[in-house]
Amino acid sequence: MILVQKIQIPDLPTEKPRRLYVYLPKDYEKSERRYPVLYMFDGHNVFYDRHATYGKSWGMKEYLQKSGLPAILVAVECNPEGFRRLFEYSPWDFSAPRPVGDVEGLGKVTMDWFTTVLKPEIDKNYRTLPDRGHTMIAGSSMGGLMSLYAAVEYNHVFSRAAALSPSLWVSPSKLRELIRSRTLSEPTRIWLDLGTGEIDPKRRALSGMFEAAKLLSQAGADVSANVIPGAVHNEAAWEKRIPDFMKYLADDMVNA
Repeated sequence: MILVQKIQIPDLPTEKPRRLYVYLPKDYEKSERRYPVLYMFDGHNVFYDRHATYGKSWGMKEYLQKSGLPAILVAVECNPEGFRRLFEYSPWDFSAPRPVGDVEGLGKVTMDWFTTVLKPEIDKNYRTLPDRGHTMIAGSSMGGLMSLYAAVEYNHVFSRAAALSPSLWVSPSKLRELIRSRTLSEPTRIWLDLGTGEIDPKRRALSGMFEAAKLLSQAGADVSANVIPGAVHNEAAWEKRIPDFMKYLADDMVNA
């Protein structure tokens, strides 16, 4: 079951309200059990091809139904206006080539809303396991950067994160500074990946991912850094990685 509603984020307003998606396991209404929760960015690309920006979703509904994974998934649509997604999904200010230009990093505003407004509402309205040990976050590209940022800066909330094809080119020095300044709680489990079909130039992108993995490990995280042969930068490629990163994030959680 997927529940969809229109919402506004007061500090990140849009002219057109964005969608909030909540996936409930098939046995949700027939049981009294509580469930781990996975939060995801770019919610419009998570479940439905007809909602997806480029006509292809991740297919998370099909994966969850086929696997029977006992988890709730909460996905939030990004701001679709102009380049506002980049603003909401960057923890730091940065400059990009035209037509983007200067970007004001509103990632902290985004994550403050996730952690102080959205998560309490989800925990209030659904039978969740609200502790950090059962709270995960995932995303790709800029959403991958935000997932990594959330796992470090909001480590008291999220114990597991999947950052697929993360945009580590955004303020890499700030990212390194953030990771080096933190001691991460146990457990902290972080999945990182890059596809060889999306890397340009290859060595710099790969070295950035492995450097981040090393720093995260030194900060106390269990890290899985993966190079995916031939994979490009789109939802179809990320869909193929779902079984692997979900097993890494949640296997011990749901099979304990």
